[in-house]
Order: sequence, then C-alpha cells, then structure tokens
Amino acid sequence: MTGSDEITHFDVVIVGGGAAGLTLALSLPKHLSVAMLMKDEPLESSTYYAQGGVAAVWAQDDTVDEHIADTLIAGAGLCHEEAVRFTVEHSREAIEFLLAQGVKFTLDENSDDLHLTQEGGHSRRRIAHVADATGRAVATTLLERVRECQNVTLLDHMVAIDVITTNSLAQHFDAPFTEPNRAVGVYVLDTKAHRVLTLSAGFVALACGGVSKAYLYTSNPDIATGDGIAMAWRAGCRVANLEFNQFHPTCLYHPEARSFLLTEALRGEGAYLRLPPCDHHPEGERFMLRFDSRGELAPRDIVALTIDFEMKRLGLRHVYLDITHKDPEFVKAHFPTLYARLLEFGIDITQDQIPVVPAAHYTCGGVVVNQQGQTDVLNLYALGETSFTGLHGANRMASNSLLECFVYAMSAATHIRDSHAHAAPSVPMIPTWHIQDNTDQDEAVILLQNWDELRHTMWHYVGIVRSNKRLHRALNRILLLKQEMQDYYDSFALNKNLIELRNLLLVSELIVRCALRRHESRGLHYNRDFPQSLPTPADVVLTPAVPSAV
Repeated sequence: MTGSDEITHFDVVIVGGGAAGLTLALSLPKHLSVAMLMKDEPLESSTYYAQGGVAAVWAQDDTVDEHIADTLIAGAGLCHEEAVRFTVEHSREAIEFLLAQGVKFTLDENSDDLHLTQEGGHSRRRIAHVADATGRAVATTLLERVRECQNVTLLDHMVAIDVITTNSLAQHFDAPFTEPNRAVGVYVLDTKAHRVLTLSAGFVALACGGVSKAYLYTSNPDIATGDGIAMAWRAGCRVANLEFNQFHPTCLYHPEARSFLLTEALRGEGAYLRLPPCDHHPEGERFMLRFDSRGELAPRDIVALTIDFEMKRLGLRHVYLDITHKDPEFVKAHFPTLYARLLEFGIDITQDQIPVVPAAHYTCGGVVVNQQGQTDVLNLYALGETSFTGLHGANRMASNSLLECFVYAMSAATHIRDSHAHAAPSVPMIPTWHIQDNTDQDEAVILLQNWDELRHTMWHYVGIVRSNKRLHRALNRILLLKQEMQDYYDSFALNKNLIELRNLLLVSELIVRCALRRHESRGLHYNRDFPQSLPTPADVVLTPAVPSAV
C-alpha cells in the first residue's frame, strides 16, 4: 500500500456511477472539471439492475395530484409533501431528459407513445420502462453520454475512504474553526494501483447507493455497502429514518441464483402470489387477498410482511409467484430478459410458478438534504439512495426511486452551477494520505467472519419483524464488531473489504439506533413491542458529534 504525494484538483467530485451520479455529471456546466469515481466496473450499480421503470405523470388521464396522493399513501404518513410535490412536478422533465439522452423507452403498439405499466401502490399506469430491463438501458445510455463529455474524468475501481472537510483539516492541523464546515475533497483508494489518492474539489457529491448489503439476503449488487451515508456522517451530516429498509417481496429463491430480483411489474401485469399446492388448493392458495383488498398490488411493505408472516406460520422456505395464467406470448413480450434468465435456472415462467422470498432492497432513509441535494456540510451533496429527501416516507413506492435520482441530480447541478459562478471557493491546503507502517492483513479470515456475523445479525434481529430485545442484541454485537474492526483498521493496510466493513458497521449501528427511537410500527418498520402506529408521524433524525480528523 502506498500513498501519492500528488493532489489532483477538480471542480466537482462525484462518488458513484449510478443514475444520480451520471445525471449530475451530464447536467453540470461543461466548463467545470468533473471526476466520477466508480467503485467497480463502470456499469456496476443498483441502477443497472433495476427492472421496473420510472414513475412519471405522462398519460393524459393521469395528474400530479394523483401521483402525489398515491405516494403519500404508500409512505404511511411520513412523506414530506413538499418533497413529493417537487419530485412529481418534475417527473415529466425527467422523462424528457432521458429521451434526449437516447434512452429507448418501450412504446405502446397502439399509439406510438410511451407504454406505461402499473406497479404496487400506483392507482394508474404511469411507469415508463424499457421492457423489463429499464435500469440497464438507462445506465448504459447515460454512461455513453458521459463518456462523450470532455470535462468528465471517469475513474473506475476507486473506493472513496472519507470526505475531506475544513473541520477535519482544522483538527489535523490543530487549528481553530474559522469558518462553517465545508467539503474540500475526498481520499480515495485506487484498488488497481493499491495506493491512496487525494482529490481536492470545490464540490463533492455522494451518490453511492444504499446499505442493503448489511443484510444476509439482498437484491443489491455487492457495492451497496452504505459508503455515502457513512462518509457523510463522519463528515458531520445528519441522517434520518434509516430504520425503514424496504424488503423487496419477490427475489428468486434458487441455490444457483445470487441477488436476482423479480420485477414489481410482474404483479402489475397480473401475477399472483401463491402458497405451495395442497389438497384444497391444487395450484396453491392465492393468499394476498386475505390480508389486503389490493391483493398483489398492495404496497411493498404489506406484501413483504405478508409473505414473511405466511412463511413463518407454515414453516416455508419460500412462496410462489405465478403468471402462468397469462398468454405466453404476452409474458415473453413484456418480460423478455426475465424469461430468458429464468430459463437458465430451469424455470419457464409461462408454465412454471417461480419460488420467491423477500430480500433487502432499498434504503428509504439516508443523509438529510434539501431540494438541491445539499447536506449539512457546505458544498457536500447527497443524491439517490444515499440521501433522505423526504420523498419515500416509511415505504418507497415502486419506481419513484429512479425518478428521485434524476430530479434531485438536475436540481443539484443547477445549485452547483450557481454557487460556483457566484463565489468559487478556494480549496485550503490538504495533506496527502498518511501511510503508516501498516502491513498487509495476515488474517483476512477475521474480516470475512465479521462481515458474515454482521449480515446474519441484521437479518435475524433487524429484519422485516423486530423487537426491542432483538434490536438491543444487535446493537451490542455491532458495537463489539466495530471495536474489532477499528483495531484492525488502525493496524493493517487499507483494502476494499476493510473500507466497506467499516462503513457497513457504522450504518448498521445507525439503523439500529433509529429503530430503537421509533416507538411504533409504521410502513417498513414493524416492532412487536409497539405494534400500533402513533397518531402523529415524526421523523427520527440522528445528529453526529463533531467529526474526527480523517
């Protein structure tokens, strides 16, 4: 492990290469120098794997108020109505932006307009999509446009370590605080060259996704380790509502499948959830209607909780998703990617029911931001799943997440443009990363053990159903793991796994602390000790102490 004595300056550093990061890069003025840091290969992000689509008020019979109303209902009383309105009112602009970039949305064969599908929680068809692989089309297209931007430098296999702030610099130099805390750069591990880079910047944007890899079962790629939330917290930013982790109701249950999500649109197009076949129900009972009149189109929290309840009640390893009653050609036309992929596992969805389980899918809380994506630290922005905008409340409604990425990234770009034009901040002297006499880990099995223990702890104690006893046990174990990790962090050379585990442990602690402060059950948070909702909804907001030097 080495450190670089060079400091590279950019006007803007974007950490993350998903929908939010790519949109921000494309929306910034071309005279600004931009670095986009990608943790893995350029297309490896949660965006790429998103199958559903982008919710937007596009159809003539749809209205902004209806979309807002559906979102508020799904959010179980915790949505910030001004954030919902801001997002929905800019939804058409988001679709127009994507069309302008070259995204080839699926068209309606009867009208040549966008084909819109319906998903859980929506009262109308308003999901623009590219067959059943919207995320792949969006990520691929936007990356192509970013590659054409002369002002953007793409840096892959870069793992951000920490945001550099004026507070952390003041502590490093043992100097008094003379100005409001602001972001001035990022320390980054180049995993190819095995060295730490120092990037200075006038503005830093964290668009790193969520924290679902804290759980044993997840639909997310391996990069979803809460990096942006952890870095923002260490920099001095508040976080909110991290107890609301959405479990996607339908992930494939198969020994050879890894993190394979079955799109919400399957249920939107009429797929049923069934229990295993029995004498009374040879096809398997369609059980959702026993719990909610909306059946399979109930919001995700209700569907996931119901599946979890039935699995525990009957001792099942999974339930089934069934679309075999639909015309086979209809199924193949609407879900070509899914159809082909499941054939690889020996499942023909036109004839076979699909075994499914819930899995951690989306982080509804995050770093507190305003409508411009600004955090509590000046010139530091948080976007997409890293952020808490107030849009999702206690449960994200399907396909609002990609929309949020585009709307807030474009808003942040405008704010950065105006801020840079009015008063381009000078970047203070930044020390390069100090390489201690660390040695390579001689017992990497310790990291693996701690990672596995964390994910099992979060799954069993901080999963779909919780209790105070489980939460306290989880907190005690996480704090012990954090101490073990910190001793390791201080003694050995940095690597990607160590940075990720450090971030996962911190954000897992924040999730548990948020959960312990919510004395009710609401939306995605169900606590057996507080099964009812309180009459007055309120956010849970955590505030860090003065950040330590990085």
